[in-house]
Amino acid sequence: MSTRRRKERGNTAEISISFLDVISCGFGAIVLLLLIAKTVDSTAFEDSVQPAEGSVAELQQQVFEIRGEARILNRDLLSKEEQLSDIRQRIARLQSELASVRRQRDAVAQSDTTERDKLTLALQVLTEEMARLKARQRPDKRSLIGGIPVDSEYIVFIIDTSGSMFNFAWPRLRQEMINILNIYPKVKGIQVMNDMGGYMFSTYRDKWIPDTPARRKAIIDRLASWTPFSNSSPVEGVQHAIRRFYAPDRKISLYVLGDDFTGQSIAEVLSSVEKINREGRSGQQLVRIHTIGFPVHFMVKGGNLQTASRFAALMRDLSYRNGGTFVGLNGLKPE
Repeated sequence: MSTRRRKERGNTAEISISFLDVISCGFGAIVLLLLIAKTVDSTAFEDSVQPAEGSVAELQQQVFEIRGEARILNRDLLSKEEQLSDIRQRIARLQSELASVRRQRDAVAQSDTTERDKLTLALQVLTEEMARLKARQRPDKRSLIGGIPVDSEYIVFIIDTSGSMFNFAWPRLRQEMINILNIYPKVKGIQVMNDMGGYMFSTYRDKWIPDTPARRKAIIDRLASWTPFSNSSPVEGVQHAIRRFYAPDRKISLYVLGDDFTGQSIAEVLSSVEKINREGRSGQQLVRIHTIGFPVHFMVKGGNLQTASRFAALMRDLSYRNGGTFVGLNGLKPE
């Protein structure tokens, strides 16, 4: 009995020792595997961290660039918005002006049709007369600018300084004065007087104004406030200019500028000018007379169409009989 128990105890101890060996080996293998896995994971992590850090720096640089582009785009957007605001304001102003013009057009459309018919007829007559004059006058084309001969060495301006001219046509008159002076780059003398023979500059009474840029500017500047009395009849100014400034060795052109004629007789004016501007031995007039008509009374409400039409008739014949050109303007605003 005792012998059997000792055998069983011996077998149990052997089995226990073998089991412990197996367990110890297994645990050691697991620990070894864990150490190997940790080493591999740590190396792989370190290898993956380096590219990740490079990617982050590159992304940060891209972010900075995008932010810079965004600031530029924002500035451009603000500039475009300001331009758009200016354009909208201009559109609003133009729409307001267009509405005002339409109202004026409607008001004119409701005005007396007789005045419109007279205006149309007068413009038609002026156009036909200008065509007739161009057909009859055949001067050398090389001496023409805008249909006006510019072969003169001296020029005299005879200006209607009446209230209607000063109040409605003065800006356009100043512009036409500049235009006329521009077609004569250099002349020997200039003179300016009103339609009654009054001088613009008393210091140059009965004398020629020297042609210099400073004197030309002084003429245009003085014209802004020059308003001597006028009787709206150019005969006195024309006669005075011819008597005072004509000389056989001078080529002179007179420029008569006005808007209406209130004299008694067109025929008397033409006759008186013809007598004093008599033809010399060469068969030519002493001076050449050009005329420019401003359509004040045709375009201003309440204008005197009768005196304006008489002025146009007088200026046509005056220029035609004295070797000049008549120009009828179609507006009062400077061009």
